[in-house]
Amino acid sequence: METGSAPSGRARGPSPHNQWSEGGPCARPKFCMANTESKSSLIIPGQAPGEATPRCWSCGTMRAVHFCSSCGKVQPPVPVDYFTFFGFPRKLNLDTAELEKEFYALSRRLHPDVFGQADTQERSWSLEQSSMLNDAYRTLKDPIKRTEYLLRLEGIELGEQSKQATEKARATGELKKQVVPPDLLEEVFELNMHLEELRIEKKMGEDDPALLEEIGKAKLSLEEKDDALFNELKTEWNQWDKFVDEGTTDGTQDDRRKILDAMLDVLNRRNYVRNLVRDVNEALE
Repeated sequence: METGSAPSGRARGPSPHNQWSEGGPCARPKFCMANTESKSSLIIPGQAPGEATPRCWSCGTMRAVHFCSSCGKVQPPVPVDYFTFFGFPRKLNLDTAELEKEFYALSRRLHPDVFGQADTQERSWSLEQSSMLNDAYRTLKDPIKRTEYLLRLEGIELGEQSKQATEKARATGELKKQVVPPDLLEEVFELNMHLEELRIEKKMGEDDPALLEEIGKAKLSLEEKDDALFNELKTEWNQWDKFVDEGTTDGTQDDRRKILDAMLDVLNRRNYVRNLVRDVNEALE
């Protein structure tokens, strides 16, 4: 999975209130460990019971993923995806309450301030682990970012309706390829005519209430389509999660690809709709 680069200074992202300030409850990590264990700190996700785990670099004990469950030393970061980092399967119906719980539990254990008196290497590992923790949390807690991330893990990128493509086109002046969803062709054509009329009226200092009402109705219709597409996306999540639960067997790869392609299609249509809403809002300003 993508990993964030190690920042200078404090780790990025939300952190519990002064949990690791000097003299705070976790300033001496060995006295906090018994009460802050987390699921992902104790197992390697996907590992079979009884399977050997890596040994701690410091004490040689069979260690946990992010830090040693025996001596408490932070461990070198392992290149894993964000789901695995938190000990979750690659499923899209994610329990955000459990994600938040895991985030704060790991934050208390991995924050650089906890290792302020450790050697340079341990402090560096702590920064890297904390950076990845925050990047993973920000990505997984957002349902759309979570879906896009899973698609990237599966080797699929969003189409030209993506925000990145829009920003690139604006910065370079290049014409962005637009694939209008077939069910929106007529509506988009009419909306673009109304928006052009509105721009002309603004230049002339005129105001047409009827035109503004029509554009307002179009915006409301697009927002309703946005909601419907999100619900459609959640249906595809259920299909994907079912696939993950059942595991990969002969003859299922085509089904796997169909689910991924369906999510990609929904996301591209949703991005197109949201870009239209943005265009309407800009025209109405």
